[in-house]
Amino acid sequence: MKYLIILADGAADEKIDELGGKTPLQASDLKHANKLAQLGQIGMVNTIPAGMSPGSDTANLSVLGYDPAVYHTGRSPLEAVSMGIELDEQDACFRCNLVTLTEAETEYGEKKIIDHSAGDISSEEAAILIETVNERFGTDAIHFYPGVSYRHVMIVRNGSIDYDLTPPHDVLGQRIAGHLPKGEDAGSIRAMMAASYDILDPHPVNASRRERGLNPANSIWIWGQGRKPRLDSFYEKYGVKGVAISAVDLIKGIGICAGLTAVSVEGATGTLHTNYEGKAEAARTAFEAGADFAYIHVEAPDECSHQGDLRGKIKSIENIDTKIIGPLSEYLSGTGEAYRILILPDHPTPLSKRTHTPEPVPFVLYDSARHLYDANNAFDEEAAAKGLYFANGYELTDYFFGR
Repeated sequence: MKYLIILADGAADEKIDELGGKTPLQASDLKHANKLAQLGQIGMVNTIPAGMSPGSDTANLSVLGYDPAVYHTGRSPLEAVSMGIELDEQDACFRCNLVTLTEAETEYGEKKIIDHSAGDISSEEAAILIETVNERFGTDAIHFYPGVSYRHVMIVRNGSIDYDLTPPHDVLGQRIAGHLPKGEDAGSIRAMMAASYDILDPHPVNASRRERGLNPANSIWIWGQGRKPRLDSFYEKYGVKGVAISAVDLIKGIGICAGLTAVSVEGATGTLHTNYEGKAEAARTAFEAGADFAYIHVEAPDECSHQGDLRGKIKSIENIDTKIIGPLSEYLSGTGEAYRILILPDHPTPLSKRTHTPEPVPFVLYDSARHLYDANNAFDEEAAAKGLYFANGYELTDYFFGR
């Protein structure tokens, strides 16, 4: 038996007037996903435990079979693992975004976040800026590490994580004063963020970006704190060995901690223009090499939602269907082996809110060994609401693997 999970990050949404009262999933041409839905099972699953933040860290842990209420120790430590950073038990790990703030205001707190991803800044440009930040703020105890695009990590050796920190994508367009770090000793982080603006705003990298009509990465934003993660072995849980395929360090880190092999795909960016075909080919290669399981994570729908890009979101969902779901379902069918495919978002990211929400998400589960047919089944919120329901994401994963 081969197992494939395709995670369309943030694809779930609300009905939109511009789409005639349809959601982006309903408005998308999903020939392959809907065919699998008609031949399989559909339903809704709650991936976010009550009281927990609806982040991709929490949700992807849930989808991979780990109860976030038990296993979640923070987002950034998972990213740090993917980046090869060695963490001690008492190290504090933080996500460090490069963001775009408004420039007219004199006071840092009066500025607003225009863009949580600094215009999807390239990893090469970002690495230069993070090196500058590390030269200014790095010490024996504090170090900044460059990641992918706008996503980076700050490690504080023997540091505290007792802060109230806000994800930047939750406060897009808002005055930042009320969303800056809070808690005992949080003043040092606030001061670092404010000082980073004075360093980064005039930086030559940002001067070049402005000349090209791109958003400058003119401030760091610290959030997502946590400690060294601990996950049980995925093989011991489900008896399969496999790969995690993603452009983002968070998903790779979860995979590594679970004992999966993290696969990097050239041209995988986490944006609308990611290498969809390369991800599908990476899964096929893994299966041909003997893997039992592949987890493909595609960030693009989520990023389009954060940017308020309706057409981009639909395009990204359709790309997942035509460039990943279609080719891989055809490949698996041609192997002659039994296989199962699970397709779902991790959480909704409504375009109207431009951030994550905790509502249940739709899923499609196809099992080549079960002969089902329902012409009314489809991969969307409305159809799935009439199907199965799982109160916890890890329960769906157990069901998927026949546990």
